[in-house]
Amino acid sequence: MPMIDIYATAGTFADKHQLAIDLATAVKAIEEVPDIPMFHKNTAAFVHDLPEGDLSNVDGDTNYVRVQVLTNAGALDRDKQIAVVSQLTAIVAEAAGDPGLSERTWVLLTEAVPGGWGLWGHAQTNDQIVGAARAEIGRLSAGN
Repeated sequence: MPMIDIYATAGTFADKHQLAIDLATAVKAIEEVPDIPMFHKNTAAFVHDLPEGDLSNVDGDTNYVRVQVLTNAGALDRDKQIAVVSQLTAIVAEAAGDPGLSERTWVLLTEAVPGGWGLWGHAQTNDQIVGAARAEIGRLSAGN
């Protein structure tokens, strides 16, 4: 159930809503979580427009994008980390209509500490998240 934050100078993306959907969908697929409402409703991307001049590297370049992906601990093994970085970079460059942006996109992968994933008003542990998913799968299988 990742949370994804995208930071870029305003105007970088023509369709920010579709970008958010595409990024959330990609990470959900890479994580290989069950296709249940719990994961649909709690996997999201937030696009943050920065005013011109609010972003810069050491040389003063402003045409960069930062994507931060927050997951629960252990959600991404090494192969999944590589896939997330690769796919999100490609999605960002395509959404911007700028193939060169793939060289100027930073993707940061962060794991919430155990018990540090707040969901439904409670700090969830990984075991609690897995338990909630199993319970939902059980309810869906039973037709409830």
